[in-house]
Amino acid sequence: MIHMSTTHGHAVAAVVLAVAGLVLVALTPLAAGIPWAAPCDGNTTGNYTSNSVYAANLRAVAAALLTNVSATPALFATAASGASPNKVYALGQCRGDQDATACRDCIAAAFGNAPRLCPEKKAAAVFYDVCQIGFSDRDFLASTVNSPDQEVQFINAQNVSADIAARFNATAYQLFHAMADYVASSSTISSSPKRFVTAAVGFDDATYPKIYGVASCTPDLTSGQCRGCLAEAIDEYSQEFPHNAKGARITGMRCALRYEVYPFYNGTSMLQLPGTQAGVFDFFTTLVFSSFGLSVEKNNSKGELNVFAGKKSETGKILAIVLPTVIAVVAIIAMLLCFWRRTKSKRSPSSASHMEEIESIESLLIDLSTLRLATDNFSKKNKLGEGGFGEVYKGALPNSQQIAVKRLSQNSRQGIGELKNELALIAKLQHKNLVRLVGVCLQEEEKLLVYEYMPNTSLDTFLFDTNKRKQLDWSKRFNIIKGIARGLQYLHEDSQLKIIHRDLKASNVLLDADMNPKISDFGLARLFGGDQSQDTTNRVVGTYGYMAPEYALRGQYSLKSDIYSFGVLILEILTGMRNSDTYNSDQPVDLPSLIWEHWTMKAVMEMIDPYLRNDYSSQEDIFRCVHIGLSCVQEDPVDRPNISVISVMLDSSTIPSQDPARPAFYVEMSGNFGSGLYSESCPRVEPTTASMVMSPNELSITDPEPR
Repeated sequence: MIHMSTTHGHAVAAVVLAVAGLVLVALTPLAAGIPWAAPCDGNTTGNYTSNSVYAANLRAVAAALLTNVSATPALFATAASGASPNKVYALGQCRGDQDATACRDCIAAAFGNAPRLCPEKKAAAVFYDVCQIGFSDRDFLASTVNSPDQEVQFINAQNVSADIAARFNATAYQLFHAMADYVASSSTISSSPKRFVTAAVGFDDATYPKIYGVASCTPDLTSGQCRGCLAEAIDEYSQEFPHNAKGARITGMRCALRYEVYPFYNGTSMLQLPGTQAGVFDFFTTLVFSSFGLSVEKNNSKGELNVFAGKKSETGKILAIVLPTVIAVVAIIAMLLCFWRRTKSKRSPSSASHMEEIESIESLLIDLSTLRLATDNFSKKNKLGEGGFGEVYKGALPNSQQIAVKRLSQNSRQGIGELKNELALIAKLQHKNLVRLVGVCLQEEEKLLVYEYMPNTSLDTFLFDTNKRKQLDWSKRFNIIKGIARGLQYLHEDSQLKIIHRDLKASNVLLDADMNPKISDFGLARLFGGDQSQDTTNRVVGTYGYMAPEYALRGQYSLKSDIYSFGVLILEILTGMRNSDTYNSDQPVDLPSLIWEHWTMKAVMEMIDPYLRNDYSSQEDIFRCVHIGLSCVQEDPVDRPNISVISVMLDSSTIPSQDPARPAFYVEMSGNFGSGLYSESCPRVEPTTASMVMSPNELSITDPEPR
């Protein structure tokens, strides 16, 4: 019994009608079998008539694919015929384990049955087990993912037993991701024209010793596009399918995934995955006991190992429980001692510090399978946000601790070695106003950072939302400003390290349950040693509106670069406006310059958030924060105060007697560098060696380079 599930309502109805039609209409048995799905998208694209231009174009692409699909080594071809609005786009593909003859028969059957399954529909797809075709008057060939109207999801209505469901689900995910990685790998692309794999993974269960799978992409997709399509399919599986079904498949025009508890493809598995940990443990247990002259027998009905010394007895069963545990502990201790001896013999005084850093990272490692289960395989429903670095997902560890998992983009050029160095840096930072790093995962080309979960998300979600901003009264905003200052002071002066954040902004300030701020995202952070005060990079990364001018123009960054960003952030907190929002054709000026203009005219309260203006008791603190903010955005870094001075001013009524000068020249949203409202005109400076890589608005590019 097969049950169908799809996220697309119109596709559901179409497939149900099509499958019902298979029962009512007697189809001629073919070597290809019977089509298992045929979604028809007539509701949106309409119908055609048998003697129309569209029908003639459809016959033309059908004839072309009938020849071309089976004639190509990849068993794949596309075709297009005619001109709009009667142009027809079509695609045909056979499963990679088929030969040319079987492929041709299947494609012929698919086009032969399409008019019967989807009568005169301009858009349709026909899926057999071993081939598929699709056609439409819409250019679906330009898409790199499965189109909703040409994708179908099927599951086996029978489930595995509840006691193995969790392990079964985890193993199925392991199979899916292994197949997806294999199909999308560059080595697969270079070695075979087919983007296809058959696979089997060992499952420690007597009833289901293995789980079998197939994955494929159309060969015209790049490696990244193929992996992206399969990742989307896996995500759909995690959201739409019950996680204990004996079989499931997601099939579309661009990629497909399927698993079953029985072999359903021709030939042997191209990819053999190791069994579960229990199966590996059984092997070593048997090996060790045999060396002591003991007999080992597995109870296939229960999956237990029984150990006997001659005769089967209860003592043997006790040994089966106690001895494996003892042996496992001894083996672990032996491996640790061996590892310690090797590292000790290789370690030199100069490498001791480096080894300590690596060991601190090893203690933070979290298994990929744990994070997949924690986030429901990075499902969309758990997605918290997205930036230039990648995506962030909410999750919960087995101990119920809530976490936020940052999934770094696959195309980031940051290597594993550089990432470990960065993590070793972050792991040493412990402060109540810095987000705590819980762990890290570096498996299967994934780079995942696990942080403590902040229930109120980021500051920008409150500050720049008209309704949510009402929740930020002055006491909360003042507490946020002071908390950010404390966190920044720890980074700059109080920790054992001297760290420049380089990407301080509202979206990188997270809020806990009590609205206390915590600085996050150290992807661009840089470490200064000794008396070092500044450095220069020839690759500028960051966020428009927050970057200090000397950094944006010349790649020079220092502790004062963070002070500039903090000044912009203070002014945003006071006004409830993004710095970027003040740029427009009528008023091409940045927020600091606009506030400074009102400051000089003694009208700065006009720029303050309306929700704060009526709180007369706080006006003195507000004026002090405006003064501090303007002092932080001075053009010359020397004129900007140190963070310790800022903290003193925030914690007391101390304020400089001298008014701040005009702010630094601003960076227009187009990326052009111009003068501020009251600054002297200066020519545009074109970077020479610097590669200007900046992200608009609130999306920062996290692509750091090692020092």
